[in-house]
Amino acid sequence: MTQRVDLTTVMDRLAIDAAVTGYAVAVDDGDWAAYRALFTPDGRADYRSAGGVEGPASEVAGWLAGAMELFPVRQHLIVNRRIELQDEYGAPGDRAVVRADFVNPMRLAGAEDPGDATAPNFVAAGRYTFALARTRSGWLFSGVTVHEKWRHLSA
Repeated sequence: MTQRVDLTTVMDRLAIDAAVTGYAVAVDDGDWAAYRALFTPDGRADYRSAGGVEGPASEVAGWLAGAMELFPVRQHLIVNRRIELQDEYGAPGDRAVVRADFVNPMRLAGAEDPGDATAPNFVAAGRYTFALARTRSGWLFSGVTVHEKWRHLSA
């Protein structure tokens, strides 16, 4: 491998990692415009394993906006990111897959105050599969799939 290919691979990995972080921040902050902007025009999201929906990311963002109203406090922790870059004859290609574990603690809305410290906590965990494509705008998601493994509600 040449230094130029090595540098491109490092830059791709950093950009892909930034996209995954951007995803977590957009969902946690309820920034649905930023969420939509992370996807290719034909990008899809699949939250069925977590009791959600599957479909075009622009439509799923609307569903998420409503579903996340139940959880005014959210924090995605996306770890153990395994990035697999497409190899095009020894050079980086235009596709990538990221498999990453997540723990997602959230606070359910209190009856009186959405930030009520006595409201119960809800934690979900599992693994994401992010499919990405290199575009003129950078690395964008062509697909996001949630593989929820467990959840817990504490009072």
